[in-house]
Amino acid sequence: MAGFELLADHGLRIDGRRPNELRKIRCKLGVFTQADGSAYIEQGNTKVLAAVYGPHEIRGSRANAIHNNALINCQYSMATFSTGERKRRPRGDRKSQEMTKHLKQTFEAVIKTELYPRSQIDIFVEVLQADGGNFCACVNAASLAVIDAGIPIKDYVCACTAGFMQDTPLVDASDAETSNRIGVTIAILPRSEQIVLMEFCTPSDDDQMSKVLDAAIQGCKDIYQILNEAVRQHISKLNTDLE
Repeated sequence: MAGFELLADHGLRIDGRRPNELRKIRCKLGVFTQADGSAYIEQGNTKVLAAVYGPHEIRGSRANAIHNNALINCQYSMATFSTGERKRRPRGDRKSQEMTKHLKQTFEAVIKTELYPRSQIDIFVEVLQADGGNFCACVNAASLAVIDAGIPIKDYVCACTAGFMQDTPLVDASDAETSNRIGVTIAILPRSEQIVLMEFCTPSDDDQMSKVLDAAIQGCKDIYQILNEAVRQHISKLNTDLE
């Protein structure tokens, strides 16, 4: 799809958003009764489920136990029906393994693992529908699920993409906007702006990348406001149900 179709003369994108606007986000906590924590999130047409189990005893070989910290075990997968092409190995393909590694790195940086030595925390995410920003939606859903599980964290962790087109940064790209146009994917702790994961996807000059990075950080902060409100509403509902 040509660039002029993605960003019209009046500055709007093909879905009607301004360059700095997020896709519509819907989220819900506590969607699984079997899990210690769970969440569902929609970012535009990207839909993700997350479930958290633990802390619990190390499963498998005790040689995997970490003396002073909890072991963070993650699994990223895409449902076979999540894209137009059927996936034969939704958990074993190279891309899923890479995303699993990034997810583990992200949550090792935010969970207070020192509070649970020699234990394990499992984080499972599954993309039910993919329409761009899949990994970011998984991070945001997992952040809610960890909070729902009552696991102490340093801060929310929020993730967002940003790209560059016609000298304009674009935040939270949909699938139609991602082809060779995404500049950066980041996950941050929004209150301190600490970046816990950053991946550059396309080359760019320093001035462009600075603008894209600023746009992605602001996108993460905007997502934080939405996630935080969802958590507050969830807690309020739980308190009301207990009365």
